[in-house]
Amino acid sequence: MKKLAMSRKEKKNLTRILVALGLFAIIFIIDKVIGLDSVFESSYGWLFPFALYLAVYFIIGYDVLWKAIRNISHGQVFDENFLMCVATLGAFALGIYRGATGQEVEGFDEGCAVLLFYQVGEWFQSYATGRSRKSISALMDIRPDYANVKRDDGFEQVDPSEVKIGDIIVVNPGEKVPLDGIIVKGATTLDTKALTGESLPRDVAVDGEVISGCVNLTSQIEVKVTKEFYDSTVSKILDLVENASSQKSKAENFITKFAKYYTPTVVIVAVLLAIIPGAITKDWSTWVYRALSFLVVSCPCALVISIPLSFFAGIGAASRYGILVKGSNYLEKFNKANTFVFDKTGTLTKGNFAVTKISPESDKEEILRLAAIAEQDSNHPIARSIVSAYGKEAERGYTLTNIAGLGIEATNGEDKIYCGNEKLMQSNGIQFEKEEGLGTVVYVARNGQFIGSLLIADEIKEESEQVIGELNSMGCQTVMLTGDNEAIAKSVASQIGLTGYKASLLPQNKVEEVDKMLSAKGSNDVLCFVGDGINDAPVLMRSDIGIAMGGVGSDAAIEASDIVLMKDDLRGIALAKRIAKKTMTIVLENIWFSLIIKLAILVLSAFGIANMWIAVFGDVGVAVLAILNAMRVNSKYIKEPKDK
Repeated sequence: MKKLAMSRKEKKNLTRILVALGLFAIIFIIDKVIGLDSVFESSYGWLFPFALYLAVYFIIGYDVLWKAIRNISHGQVFDENFLMCVATLGAFALGIYRGATGQEVEGFDEGCAVLLFYQVGEWFQSYATGRSRKSISALMDIRPDYANVKRDDGFEQVDPSEVKIGDIIVVNPGEKVPLDGIIVKGATTLDTKALTGESLPRDVAVDGEVISGCVNLTSQIEVKVTKEFYDSTVSKILDLVENASSQKSKAENFITKFAKYYTPTVVIVAVLLAIIPGAITKDWSTWVYRALSFLVVSCPCALVISIPLSFFAGIGAASRYGILVKGSNYLEKFNKANTFVFDKTGTLTKGNFAVTKISPESDKEEILRLAAIAEQDSNHPIARSIVSAYGKEAERGYTLTNIAGLGIEATNGEDKIYCGNEKLMQSNGIQFEKEEGLGTVVYVARNGQFIGSLLIADEIKEESEQVIGELNSMGCQTVMLTGDNEAIAKSVASQIGLTGYKASLLPQNKVEEVDKMLSAKGSNDVLCFVGDGINDAPVLMRSDIGIAMGGVGSDAAIEASDIVLMKDDLRGIALAKRIAKKTMTIVLENIWFSLIIKLAILVLSAFGIANMWIAVFGDVGVAVLAILNAMRVNSKYIKEPKDK
C-alpha cells in the first residue's frame, strides 16, 4: 500500500501546531522554573506571561474563534467551537482576575493548552478522514473529462454529457472510457481497477462491451455509445459514492440528537456550578475554575467526531476492495445479517454453459469434433460451449440444417452428422444410450451410428462452496431461490452446502418467497438477498439488504441494491461482513470509552478533584484516542500485492 500524502491544508495546520506547541513548551517550562509573573517586579507583572500565552493562543486558535463567531451569527451557538472559546477565554479571564486581585496567577497556560490540544485532535480527525477518503476518492477519479466524438472530418472533443446514443467515440491509449458502449473497431486491453479493484486487465475486441470509467491501455478503439452519460455506469457509481454519507446509521443519528441537547445542558450546568457555590462560598475564582474545567471535559468531540469517522472508515475500507456500501445505516444493519438468500444463475453459478461430462470418455475427442462441426455456425449458448470445449477450428464443407426443436443435421456428401436431443435420435431411428445427468444433454451420431453424448450445465462458481461454508459457520441461514427444476436445484444446494432452496420459481414467486421469510423472521434478524440483475431487482429492493453481484454494467443492480459487489466474486460478502463487524465493534468501544471517561472526569471536576489539565485529557485526549481507534477500521482485511 502506498503511504497517504498529506494535503497542503493538513501540512499547513501541522506546521502551525508544531510551531505553537514549541513556543508553548518553551514559555511553559520557563514559567514553571522561574515564574514569568515575577520577571518584572510590579503588581502588573502578570501581564508578561499573559501576553506570551495570548500570542500562542492566537497563533493556534484564531480559526476556532472565527468559526465560533461565524456560527453564532448564523444561529448555531452550542457547538464545540463555542465550548472551546468559552472555556479558554474564561480561563484567560480567570487568570486576569487572579492577577489583578494579587492572587497566584493561573489559567493562562491551561487556556492556551486546551485550544492547542483541541487543534491536535482536529488535525488527527482531518488526517484520519483523508486516510479513509483515499479509497473512495480513487473511485471519484473515474469521472471522464471529455469524449472524442467521431465526425466526417475527424473527431471533436466534447463533454461526455453532450454525447448521444448511437454516436461513435474514439478512445485513445491512456484515456478513460467516457461512456458505456460496444466496440465497433479495434481491440485493446482495459484497466478496470478503479471500478472493480481487479488488478488483472481485461482484453476486449469488436462487439465487446466497454463501460465508462475503465482506462484504455494499449490500442485505439472506436465505440458505439449505448447509454447517455447520466445513465452510464460511471455516473451511477459516482452518484452512489457521493451520496453514501447521507444515509446515516442509528448510532450516528443518536449522537447527532445527543449533541443537540447535551451541549446546551452542560453549558447551563457549568454556569450554575460557577454561580451557586461561588455565591455561597464567595470563592468565585475556585468555582469558576471548576466550571471551566467542567465545560472543557463536557465537549462531546470524541463522540461527535469518532462515530461518523468510524462508519466513514468502514465505507472507505469496503470500497478499497470493490464493495460499495450506500450508507452507514446499511453497514450497521449488515453486521446483524443472519439470513442470506441467493439467486442461482449468475450468482452462485457462472451463468454460462459448459460441457461438464462426455460419454463415453474413450471417444471424447471424436464426440467433440463432430459436435463442433454441427454447432460451429450457431450463436446458441449451448452451441458456443461445445465449440469452446473443442478448442480447435471445426472442419468446414458441411451443409448445416437446423431442425426446429430437435437439433442440427450436418451433411457432406454421404457423411451425415446428427447433433441434438433424444427426439432427433428417435426420429432417425438411431439407438442411443440415455444420459441421466443434470443439465442439457446433446446426443451425437454419425451415419446412423450413435457416437456419444455431451452434458451441458451451468458451472458453479469456484468460491461458492467456500463462501456458503463461511456464512454457515457464522450461524447464518443460506437459501437459494431458482427457476431451475427440482433436480438441478437439489444438486447445486448439496454441492455447495446450502441450508435450503426453492426451485421452479418465476421472478414474482421469488418476491413471494422473500416476503414469507421476512414475515417469519424475528425483530432482530436481518435478511439479505444476493442477486445479479434486472430479474432480481424487485427482490433486492424488498429485502432488508439487497446485495448486487457484478454491479459493473448492471443498472438494475446499482439502482435496487444497498451494497454493490463491483467484482463478480461472492467472497466480497464475507469480507463486507467482517468489515461491518469490526466497524460496529469500534463504534461501541468509542461510545462506552468516551462516556465513561467523560462522566468520571465531569464528577471529579465538579468536586475540584480534577484540574483543567485532566479536563484537557478528558476532552482532547479521549477524542484523539477515539479517532486513532476509529482509524483501525481502515486496516487491511486481505493480503494485497506489494506496489511495484
